[in-house]
Amino acid sequence: MYDVNSRHAEDFINHEEILETLAYADENKDNVGLIDALIEKAKLRKGLSHREASVLLACDIAEKNEEIFKLAEQIKKDFYGNRIVMFAPLYLSNYCVNGCTYCPYHAKNKHIARKQLTQEEIRREVIALQDMGHKRLALEAGEDPVHNTMEYYLKCIDTIYSIKHKNGAIRRANINIAATTVDNYRLLKEAGIGTYILFQETYHKESYLQLHPTGPKHDYDYHTEAMDRAMEGGIDDVGLGVLFGLDKYRYEFAGLLMHAEHLEAAFGVGPHTISVPRLKRADDIDPDQFDNGIDDDIFAKLVACIRISVPYTGMIISTRENQKTRERVLHLGISQISGGSRTSVGGYYEPEPEDAKSEQFDISDTRSLDEVVRWLMEMDYIPSFCTACYREGRTGDRFMSLCKSGQIQNCCHPNALMTLKEYLMDYAAPETKAIGDRLIEKEVLNVPNEKARKIVMENLRLIEEDNRRDFRF
Repeated sequence: MYDVNSRHAEDFINHEEILETLAYADENKDNVGLIDALIEKAKLRKGLSHREASVLLACDIAEKNEEIFKLAEQIKKDFYGNRIVMFAPLYLSNYCVNGCTYCPYHAKNKHIARKQLTQEEIRREVIALQDMGHKRLALEAGEDPVHNTMEYYLKCIDTIYSIKHKNGAIRRANINIAATTVDNYRLLKEAGIGTYILFQETYHKESYLQLHPTGPKHDYDYHTEAMDRAMEGGIDDVGLGVLFGLDKYRYEFAGLLMHAEHLEAAFGVGPHTISVPRLKRADDIDPDQFDNGIDDDIFAKLVACIRISVPYTGMIISTRENQKTRERVLHLGISQISGGSRTSVGGYYEPEPEDAKSEQFDISDTRSLDEVVRWLMEMDYIPSFCTACYREGRTGDRFMSLCKSGQIQNCCHPNALMTLKEYLMDYAAPETKAIGDRLIEKEVLNVPNEKARKIVMENLRLIEEDNRRDFRF
């Protein structure tokens, strides 16, 4: 029996329920009456269940798919406007004891350069990131109980938040590390992390065990139940994701939404973000050896169906994807992207030597942050460096209640404009600044009410004339 409230992985990610869901979707993928009803339900902006959404994902009726894409784009605009949040990954260490067959960090890979950043190296990396204009980081590390300890992570977080360089500061550090204990999650919360991120990789248990043959990550239940422990430890915002290409995408889609439903039922708030990485080439890893790769059209459909199923959840795409793919899915639901990224341990302060490469995967979008910012603005998106919700306590259920009601726009749109203005003043190339100034002038008119609009205009003036920084609503 499928039990969304159970804290045991095999109950809230129930294999039989997923198989029944996929069978139901196959039976109804051409059921125009049901598909129309589900699209109408999705228009209410309250989301869809994993079974309902699976029907839409399976649908191969061209005109209905076009309706799904248009609806996803509109829902994205309704909840997130034209803002795109910017971030960068910072890899702390690639020491790892796991045997993951899809990751070059696996313990048997003896030719990848193993590295762990010292606190001084972290300082140099963070200053380099600040000099680009970044305010938000996603910290990454392999699993190694000797090298990558909780004490090390806490020191890293403290170092990162302590660095104030010129007008730069990291205002939010999210973290993507291995599943751990409730007590350790409490320590991460006390250290001031933003979102705790952990990709499931695959929800299919049999495949999961084969893909993780050795190491602590082999424990499917412990890994899958990590978000429960994180939220029990006081972390308000958690980020889900699967690595598309490891198993059948429709199975993963259903499992992902079931996990979101479980968190909503158990804790009153679903995931803060969902990431949609696809398997990519890396040292010692050939994606062609895996049989479940998905093409760009299926990828776009996945993004659209996730967006209409969990309309209030942020969606993340990284530089794993190229510019063309990222542009397509930005319109369908993505709300956060990385820019100017490195997937090596270090590499921002100075490039890695060719004989000491440590990347986790090959980057497809190699543009600088400034180039990404300019590209977004040329499409009338507002690149946002805002982290005010985190610092003002608008996290967890408080953020979600504002997001679901649409009121979050009253904070996010003004803050996005002001943090973009900071970026343009401090870091942008002349052409980027010119485009951005025109965009801000136009977008100020879209601030929801007259009082807020006047405050934004005054703050923008102060940023430019008095070099003031870090306004927020």
